[in-house]
Amino acid sequence: MTDVAIVGWAHSPFGKLEAVDLESLIEQVAHEAIADAGLDDHDIDGVFVGVFNAGFSRQSFASSLPMNSAPGLRFKPAVGVENACATGSAAIHAAKDFIAAGRGRFALVVGAEKMTHVTSSQAGDFLLGASYQREEGELPGGFAGVFGRIAEIYFQRHGDQSDALAAIAAKNHRNGMDNPYAQMRRDFGFEFCRHPSEKNPFVAGPLKRTDCSLISDGAAALILADAETAASLRRAVRIKAAIQVNDFLPLSRRDAITFEAGALAWARAFEVSGRSLGDLSFVETHDCFTIAELIEYEAMGLTEAGQGARAVLEGWTQADGPLPVNRTGGLKAKGHPIGATGVSMHVLSAMQLCGEAGAMQLPRADVAGVFNMGGTAVANYVSVLERLD
Repeated sequence: MTDVAIVGWAHSPFGKLEAVDLESLIEQVAHEAIADAGLDDHDIDGVFVGVFNAGFSRQSFASSLPMNSAPGLRFKPAVGVENACATGSAAIHAAKDFIAAGRGRFALVVGAEKMTHVTSSQAGDFLLGASYQREEGELPGGFAGVFGRIAEIYFQRHGDQSDALAAIAAKNHRNGMDNPYAQMRRDFGFEFCRHPSEKNPFVAGPLKRTDCSLISDGAAALILADAETAASLRRAVRIKAAIQVNDFLPLSRRDAITFEAGALAWARAFEVSGRSLGDLSFVETHDCFTIAELIEYEAMGLTEAGQGARAVLEGWTQADGPLPVNRTGGLKAKGHPIGATGVSMHVLSAMQLCGEAGAMQLPRADVAGVFNMGGTAVANYVSVLERLD
């Protein structure tokens, strides 16, 4: 097995993209990522395409779509990957294993989703496919209802955390102002996020509209290469650790407010990479709902259980704090096109590590942590990334 690095990338805007369909999004970022790596499509040895779909598109077989704009990919192995909201990271892991096993020098990874053309009710039904249908499929409020229930349990055990959730939402929206790809570039402020209103009503349990990520269209792509090859290219980001840990699908089989498998994924990633939480310059984490980011603080070891609120209320995770979290705006402001999310998190982290993040750029960006999860902390992926010099 050999080390693997990210050597090129592309990212579409996230939002309501009426002028493009799923196929166009995939073709666009595939072409741009190959060019960004300084390669030709003939150089690519394997293609990995992540699309959740679940009814959003009639085109459920997408693995060969990048070939439409890059004919040099013809006759190369191409596979489709799906693992709920962690679909993008699942595609990256599959491509990483392909390169590490010596099956090729370069792999193209694309994550994409087209979601905004369906009704909110339809989108909710499709997304509920990532829950345990036998027990959770009828919860009111769709997937927000599932996380609303998680928030209720957390509040019952650790007290009302409405201030912390509002601070997370306000932080991520403020960060999203600096992200040119973000769907919602608007600073709502703490007061708007904290108090229910006609424009910010309760959606499920204690979760308001500002606590919920967005229905989005978008795509992102990256190129992976073995580290030896990557060292000869203009810039590269080494994947120091790439860990996946899965848990039971039913919430009833585990403690809903302890993302135990996520914590285990973080612990294993630190062990494999030889890094610790204190070594990280920043984290991109899966804030599908603000309660998720709060619990993820605890899962990564930033605070003890039940103390996650301290991390945001005391400014630890702000852009100018000791560990900025979701400097991109996260899923909350950037948007959450399901298949694209994990790839986007890795692309924007690589940009940050290479000093190419524009207005999002942090003064120190040496080591990145990425946490992408599918379902309610069911499929948990953690990456530790460093620039390869």
